[in-house]
Amino acid sequence: MRVQRIDGNLLDVVDGEVLPVRMTIQDGVITDIERKSGPRNLFILPGFIDAHVHIESSLLCPSRFAEAAVPHGTTSVVTDPHEIANVLGMEGIRYMLRDSLNAPMRIFFTVPSCVPATPIETSGAVLAWREVKEMLVMPNFVALGEVMNVLGVLTEDEGIMTKIEVARLAGKPIDGHAPGLSGGDLDSYVFAGISTDHECTRLEEALEKHRKGMRIMVREGSSSKNLDSLLPFAREHEFFLVSDDLRAFDLQNGHLDKLLRKAVSGGVDPVDAVRSVTIWPAQHYGLPGGTLAVGEVADIVLVNNLEEFKVLGVYIDGVEVAAHGRALFDVSPATIKNGIMEQRKGPEEFEIRAQAGKDKVKVRVMRVVPDQNISMADSAELEVIEGSIRVDPSSDVILLTVVNRYREAPPALGFVRGFNIRKGAIASTVAHDSHNIIAAGVDKESVVRAVNGVSMKGGYFATDGTDAVALELPIAGLMSADRCEAVAAKETEIAEFVRGLGCLLPAPFMTLSFQSLLVEPELKLGDKGLFDSVRFEFVDPVIG
Repeated sequence: MRVQRIDGNLLDVVDGEVLPVRMTIQDGVITDIERKSGPRNLFILPGFIDAHVHIESSLLCPSRFAEAAVPHGTTSVVTDPHEIANVLGMEGIRYMLRDSLNAPMRIFFTVPSCVPATPIETSGAVLAWREVKEMLVMPNFVALGEVMNVLGVLTEDEGIMTKIEVARLAGKPIDGHAPGLSGGDLDSYVFAGISTDHECTRLEEALEKHRKGMRIMVREGSSSKNLDSLLPFAREHEFFLVSDDLRAFDLQNGHLDKLLRKAVSGGVDPVDAVRSVTIWPAQHYGLPGGTLAVGEVADIVLVNNLEEFKVLGVYIDGVEVAAHGRALFDVSPATIKNGIMEQRKGPEEFEIRAQAGKDKVKVRVMRVVPDQNISMADSAELEVIEGSIRVDPSSDVILLTVVNRYREAPPALGFVRGFNIRKGAIASTVAHDSHNIIAAGVDKESVVRAVNGVSMKGGYFATDGTDAVALELPIAGLMSADRCEAVAAKETEIAEFVRGLGCLLPAPFMTLSFQSLLVEPELKLGDKGLFDSVRFEFVDPVIG
């Protein structure tokens, strides 16, 4: 029999009171809460729950992610493994399940609803309704993952609607992904049974979706930072505070503890802020924890106060798993293949040709938006030399390409603005959501080197035309089995190298990865071509 006692100020997230108590824990369960004066600088909170995160985006396998996140107070996450599912299908999902058991964190999964994310790109797998049904009856799967196929819902596409119906019959929540959706189309989307959304970037959008019954996830990750815009909503309404995509470099410096600190400093009531990462997501997904009461599991976070949220200790099932920023457990990560076909591309494959007789052409240009998943539709006039359209790094227009990682195919080509790369190229096998190879550069020779180089083991690759730096991600080309600190250090090294190419984006590879996300506005590049995601049709890089 294992008995522990903790003295401190208990935050009761049910009634909002803060009470000085002595809490008794026996065999992982809270058995007694006695009123008793304790340390004034110690607050007892339920374990933090990140209700929407893609572990793959941290570049860490699940056990390494847990090793890094638990010291920041995160005891549970709800993760959508659609990144690895798009690469390796059920084999990849089984890997995530297997490796998640190597750490004490409670890792729950949503069933990927859109594999592939769209029918107009090439992924490594297809998950039909039968696989969805198989997973939804498993105890670790708590919901149907974000429904990115908005058009499929609005047109009542049989494939996505069958998956939604399977989830409804299983009594599981259905997560949404509907950036900018409003009016009658939003009504239809909600009527289908979709209950959450993490894509709100504006207050008006969050308010409309909230009024129509959706649970709003206020996202603050490495690339998409929406908390500042949605603070007025969070100060007045129930919400979930989530990270969505958080890279290793940022994770080592904080997780939900950091988001709580920012929310409270922005005027969110501390009790509601804590509720957004405890009781509210726990109730929605039917998770253990979320509250601290007699008979509940002892998932506990000890912090210094309700402003700084400095994590002093973490307990899962009554076992102390972290103290003063250090994990008190060891992990032995599992591994799996990378799922990448090695590329041997040539420079001639990366030319965009113009009509004969042209010396200048007007082209479509994707304009990246820092700290957001979206990219805007822009244009530029470029020179044509010997029939080949030339990029213009001086006006920040460079070549963008997506190369099929699964089979031999010609690369898709376009132009992008916002990276400010003046020499060389960067490439990645992390390219949402089908994770083909994506690269951007100022000349075809550098792009070829980056594409071929990154295909060797997967990960990030950057070259200035002479030297090169790589961050290897051998697990599905998405993740590493190394510790968070090692991955973050290598990520910092390659980011510094990319800054030397002229790029000033805070997270250049994460920004690059979203330029192939065809379900986001306005202009994106998939492995089959340039795609207008507003009109939902392919377009030519050359206008007219």
